[in-house]
This record gives sequence, C-alpha cells and structure tokens, in this order.
Amino acid sequence: MKPSAFEYVRPTSLEEAVDELAVDPYESKVLSGGQSLIPMMNFRLARPERLIDINRVPGLEGIAPGDERVTIGARTRHLTVQNTHLPGPLGSLLRSAAAQVGHLPIRTRGTFGGSIAHCDAASEWCLVARLLDAEMTVRGSRGERTIPAADFFQAIFTTAMEPDEILTSISLPALDDHHVTGIAEFARRAGDFAIVAATAAVKVEEGVVTGARVCLGGVSEVPWRSAAAEAVLLGSTWSAQTVTEAAEAAADEVDPPADSHGDADYRRDLVRALLPRALNATGAAS
Repeated sequence: MKPSAFEYVRPTSLEEAVDELAVDPYESKVLSGGQSLIPMMNFRLARPERLIDINRVPGLEGIAPGDERVTIGARTRHLTVQNTHLPGPLGSLLRSAAAQVGHLPIRTRGTFGGSIAHCDAASEWCLVARLLDAEMTVRGSRGERTIPAADFFQAIFTTAMEPDEILTSISLPALDDHHVTGIAEFARRAGDFAIVAATAAVKVEEGVVTGARVCLGGVSEVPWRSAAAEAVLLGSTWSAQTVTEAAEAAADEVDPPADSHGDADYRRDLVRALLPRALNATGAAS
C-alpha cells in the first residue's frame, strides 16, 4: 500500500519545527529516522495530514559526555551509538543494546530519540532509558521541560509528551566503574523486536551489591522495572546464585501478556533465562 496524502514540511531550526507542529499538532507527525513511522503510513495504520521532517534541524545529534550525566541528541542514529567510544559501563551497555536494534539499514537511518518517542515496550532504547532513569527533554509551544523516564512511558505507543512537543535530547547517568551492565533478548528472527528482553545495571563494591537496576521488555505495556529482582540483588553477595534468585523473583513478579508469540508462562521462562545472560555477558556473575 501507499500512504494517504499529506503535507510535507522541512524546517531548518528547532523554533521553526515547533511552530510548524503547533499549526495542527493532532494531525501532524514528526519525521526523524522514519523506521517505524513510514511503514505505519504505508499500511495506513498512521495517516498524518502533515509530516514535519526535522533532519535539517541543527543541534539534535551527538553524544555529549559529562562528569555526572551523558546527553544523547534525539536524532542521533543507532549506528552512531553502536560505534561510540564512550568509556565505562554505560558505553558498554549502549554498544551492546545498539547492536541488537533491527538490521544495519535500520541502525543506519533510525534514531535513538525516535525509538524512545515511539514507545514500544520491547525497544532496546526504551528499556535502557527506563533502566537508567533517563531524563527526556522536550520542546513545545509552551517552552521546554524535562520528563523522567518513570513518567514518560505511559502505555504502548503512548508517552507523556504533548501533541505539540518534540523530543530533543535524552540524559543518562554516567555510571562509574563499579557498575556492571548487560542486555539480553530473545526474538524469533535476528532483527525482530524481542519477545522478551532483560537489561540490568548493578553496582558492586567489594563483592557486595550496593545498587541494582533491572528492566524487562515484552512483559508489560511499558518497560518494566522489576522491584522484586532489585530487592533480591541489593545488599547481597555478588554471585551467579544471587542473579539466578533475582531472575526467579522477576519472573514471579511479572504478569506478561499472551499472544501468538507465546503465553504468559513462556514469557516468565524467558525472564528466568535472559536476566542471568544479561549479567553474565559482563563476566560479573561467574
């Protein structure tokens, strides 16, 4: 199929893009990488009357490290993240997650912020953002605001952004060298969205877990922070047995959906298998 007719607008500044979006925010869509939007338009699952292409808007790309946080421009391509030289546990996690995003053509064109704004609960970047309590900066007709990840992801394909707002950047904590991070996912075919995915960032000091973050995809409408797994990990001795117990707690906690890819019990079994793989990938839980 082909998309329905639409008006195409190509602003050259963020201010112009915001103004164009404000003309008709409910019937407009922002085009960045287009790897989700364009297929949906071709199948007429999305029928925007106006398409606002932000690819000529300056200042929306790049990875800017800081002492405490790292800022990633919303239009930064997946491949740029995959090739980042950012050091430490955060750089390792970003490279590992990016390598699992779709196929090379998708990673070449698709964007970090576009994936987060699309809000698929199995998306690698949505998981990483929720895992690390990212802060999303958006710009709209009423100005700029920052939304924490816990509030940003609201339901499948639904975020806290207003219709007239554009995602401009994402801020992540610069994890210190005491952290170990990892991501593991299972999909029917390489490049597909994961049926279940697991991400983790665990802080280990002198063999004891002093900080724990676990986030799961494919088990809820939004990326799911597993409080049960984090509680098992926090304060425990760092070991493979501890990770296994955390995975069991996470599997017992979630209430996954059932669909053509698998029922709830199947997804719980994947949680049990994937969380240890995510952490063992770093060589930490040996």
